[in-house]
Amino acid sequence: MSALPTGPGRPPDGFFPEQQRWLEGFVSGAAAIRALPQQSGTPPEPTGPDSEADKARSRAAAGGKLSEQERWKAADNPLDAYPRLRREALAGAKPKPDDNFRWRYHGLFHVAPTQDSYMCRLRIANGILKHWQFAAIADAAEAHGGGYSHVTTRANLQIREISPQNGPALLETLVDIGVAARGSGADNIRNVTGSATAGIDPHELLDTRPHARAWQHHIFNCRAMFGLPRKFNVAFDGAGSIATLEDTNDIGFQAVEVLAGAPVEAGIWYRLTLGGITGHKDFARDTGLVVRPEEATRIADAIVRVFIAHGDRTNRNKARLKYLLDAWGFPKFLEEVETVLGERLTRLDPAFVAARPAYDRLAHIGVHRQRQAGLNWIGVALPAGRMTSGQMRTLARIAAEIGDGDIRLTVWQNLLISGVPDARVEEATGRILAAGLAVTASNLRAGLVACTGSRGCRFAAADTKGHALAIADYVEARLAVDEPVNIHLTGCHNSCAQHYIGDIGLIGARVPVGEEGDTVEGYHLHVGGGFGTDAAVARLLCENVRGEEVPQRVEALLRAWMSRRNASESFAAFARRLGPEVLKGLAEEVSMLREAAE
Repeated sequence: MSALPTGPGRPPDGFFPEQQRWLEGFVSGAAAIRALPQQSGTPPEPTGPDSEADKARSRAAAGGKLSEQERWKAADNPLDAYPRLRREALAGAKPKPDDNFRWRYHGLFHVAPTQDSYMCRLRIANGILKHWQFAAIADAAEAHGGGYSHVTTRANLQIREISPQNGPALLETLVDIGVAARGSGADNIRNVTGSATAGIDPHELLDTRPHARAWQHHIFNCRAMFGLPRKFNVAFDGAGSIATLEDTNDIGFQAVEVLAGAPVEAGIWYRLTLGGITGHKDFARDTGLVVRPEEATRIADAIVRVFIAHGDRTNRNKARLKYLLDAWGFPKFLEEVETVLGERLTRLDPAFVAARPAYDRLAHIGVHRQRQAGLNWIGVALPAGRMTSGQMRTLARIAAEIGDGDIRLTVWQNLLISGVPDARVEEATGRILAAGLAVTASNLRAGLVACTGSRGCRFAAADTKGHALAIADYVEARLAVDEPVNIHLTGCHNSCAQHYIGDIGLIGARVPVGEEGDTVEGYHLHVGGGFGTDAAVARLLCENVRGEEVPQRVEALLRAWMSRRNASESFAAFARRLGPEVLKGLAEEVSMLREAAE
């Protein structure tokens, strides 16, 4: 600015017009700067759809070191990374660890070094697909993967052997047919399970399909639901014939009948259970709350938001809901949920709740009458949950031409074809048999559950699917098991096959052999597990059993049970009554007697 004039012609106020405008701009700018938030070393409060997770991450970072995965999420949100991940995949690039984690938000898991490819896990609310979707998934598995699929223990499908270049095409094909994969892995709410016979079961209390579907749509349309510190499972059980295993979930909604005389309206409600994670030896526990079915989504949302805000983001081993519940206790946690909801939840004395009906452990296999007169569901037995794309297309045609068009996946690694008329049951079963599948299974094979195992998972210490079939073949050739028995084989501590709930549960282990530090595939054996009204965590029987020896060990255990049990005593009850040490000795004795007889 030029110097003020001092001679004749100076303005009365001492400023020329251009000087006045400069001063006015200076004053206005200074005022604007004063209005800005002052920098005090505190970052601005996060805003937007990810703000709840961002705030929780900031609090955790202030009190300790964030886990590696939390740092990855902060650096590049997986939901925003898809365009870059897609470009790199199409170029044939293999993902680095952080991008492998991000891909899981979109449903793809790079499973190297076991397989130099991706696995894709889907999202199928209540496990139900239309026949044309099922056939299209078969085509996609053939075009972009290995030409087969596995049914999982969350009533879901996995497609394997997907090259990096084919990953985006597979995901986009799924979207085209109305099937999602988003959020099926990593720190997300996993596939929403519900009763496999929902709406068709003559014994059920409640049709879970609308509630599982509503919850899934809520997740998809609320980005905050993708901000969790760790994986999260939710299940709806309508108290039908086939167990949903809701007691192994973080949130379990159990259909119950509230009796007349209760302080709330009599009828069918959901009982709320929390904190199931059987891989960590904990079942979901009753909260003492009941929930109106139409309120399930709103209450689940509040529970998840409390978990987002307060779950551990520094220690991955303690980041599941169970550990927050252990640290706080149920009363404090539920009070926080009520704060989020802005209202009190409904508490009810268990005395006003009718006992839930027992499950039929064989209802997922074979022909069973529906609640609709003249119609049936047919449970198809799959070998360790595996089916080829050709078999899938055949099943889809049967569902379309003979059934009601639905394919219903179960948590027992098989599927149901529903709505089959009485007059066409024989035709449907004949076509299933012609496809190389079965509609009957032994008491042993019907309860056989196995994770992917070392053939397709880098964490697995043993070939669980191979050993599961070997157990069935060996035992069935030597012993007619006359009561249902569940045998669960899981490859690692993640316990995808839930070995702790099996009558006999096996977890993969590298078994030492020789003196050179060599190891072979094997297992630690557990006995006495259960679920539902018979829930119990299996106890360790013996460690480091070689894989090739497992069928003989299982046969000896079953033979000991069948020869020494009380009348109608289940294997689990027998194992719990004797205890692991006594049972182990008895099995060895029975095995030696049998060998001597031979």
